[in-house]
Amino acid sequence: MNISAKLNTTEASIFSVMSNLANQHDAINLSQGFPDFKCDQNLIDAVSFAMNAGHNQYAPMPGLMDLRVAIAKKFDLLYGTSYHPESEITITSGATQAIYTIISTFVKQDDEVLIFKPAYDCYEPSIKINGGKPISMALKAPDYKVYWDEVKKSINLKTKMIIINTPHNPSGTLMSKSDMLKLQELTNGTDIIILSDEVYEHIVFDDEQHQSVCRFPELKKRSFITASFGKTFHVTGWKTGYCCAPKALMQAFRNVHQFNVFSVNHPMQKGIADYMKDPNRYLELPEFYQQKRDLFLELIKDSRFKFSPSKGTYYQLLDFTDITTENDLEFAKRLTTEKGIASIPLSPFNDNARDDKVLRFCFAKTEDTLKKAADILNRI
Repeated sequence: MNISAKLNTTEASIFSVMSNLANQHDAINLSQGFPDFKCDQNLIDAVSFAMNAGHNQYAPMPGLMDLRVAIAKKFDLLYGTSYHPESEITITSGATQAIYTIISTFVKQDDEVLIFKPAYDCYEPSIKINGGKPISMALKAPDYKVYWDEVKKSINLKTKMIIINTPHNPSGTLMSKSDMLKLQELTNGTDIIILSDEVYEHIVFDDEQHQSVCRFPELKKRSFITASFGKTFHVTGWKTGYCCAPKALMQAFRNVHQFNVFSVNHPMQKGIADYMKDPNRYLELPEFYQQKRDLFLELIKDSRFKFSPSKGTYYQLLDFTDITTENDLEFAKRLTTEKGIASIPLSPFNDNARDDKVLRFCFAKTEDTLKKAADILNRI
C-alpha cells in the first residue's frame, strides 16, 4: 500500500520528547506547560454539580450560552470592549483546536502566513497541511522583539494571515501598545486576517497590561482571539477554550468548526460558566504566578544561569552560555538524564534550529517542586 500523507513527518514534538525523557529518568518536569498543583475545589464542585444536574449531552454547537455571556462580560471588564455572545464567541476544544480551525477555514493553497519564531509548534504544521506557506519572522535573543520593517517587507498580495502570540510562548515576552499600533497600521486597507493567540492573557507581571487585539478597533475588525480555560484555571487536561471574532469571520469559522468537533464538553462549560461569576478567579492570576516567578528566580539567583525576568506566561528562559558550549537540545537532554531536571530547548521552535543557548523552564509548580528544581540548577 502506497501511503501518501499531507503532513510527512515522523518526529515527535519536543514536548513529548522531553516529558518522556523526564518520566524515564524520574526527573523534575519543568518542560511541558502544566501545573503540578490542584485546581480550585470550587471549580471541581461546579462541574460535578453540572454532571449531576444532567448537563451530559451535546452542548450547542457554538457553546453554552451562559459561558459565552460570561466571556463577553470578561472582555468588557478587562478591555472596555466586547463580543456578542450569540454570534461572535465560540467555545472550542482548547485553543489548539481553535487555531487549527481558524487556519483551515481561511488558508488555501499557496496562501502565505506570517509567523514569529520561536513559535508555538502547532502553527506551522497547521498552515502546511492546508496548503499554505509559512513565512518566518525571527524574534532575536535576548529581547525577542518584532522588527516591523522586516514584517512590512514580507507582506504582499499572497499574505493571507499573520499569527501573533502575546504573552509569548516560549520567550515570556509581551507585545507592547506600539507593537499593536504598528500591526494595525501595516494591515489597514488589506484583507489580511490576524490570529492572536492570547492563551496567557491573565498571566502578565510587574503591573504591565496585556495588549489584546480587541483594544485596537481596526485590528479587532480583522482578528480572531484564541484563549484557554486550561491555562487560566489550572485544568489543561480539560482541553476547553474559546475564540472570538467579528460576526462575519466567526460565521465562516463555525462552518468548519461544526464538522471538526461540532460541540465541546458540556459539563465543563456549565461548571466554568458558574465559576466565572466571580471575576477575582481570573483577576488574581497575575499576582499568583508572579509570586511563583519571583520565588523561582530568587532561588536560582546565585546559579551560573543568566536571565531576565519573564514578563508573562508561566515560563522562564535561562541562558546557559556560562556553563557549556553544547547545543540546547543536547544540554536539555543531559540535564534530564544526568541531573534529574527537564526543560524545553528553544531551537526546535526556530528556523534552521537556531540555537540561542537558552532553555525554557515552567514555574507553574508547587513551592516544593520549585525548591527541588532550584537545588539542582544551583549545582550545575
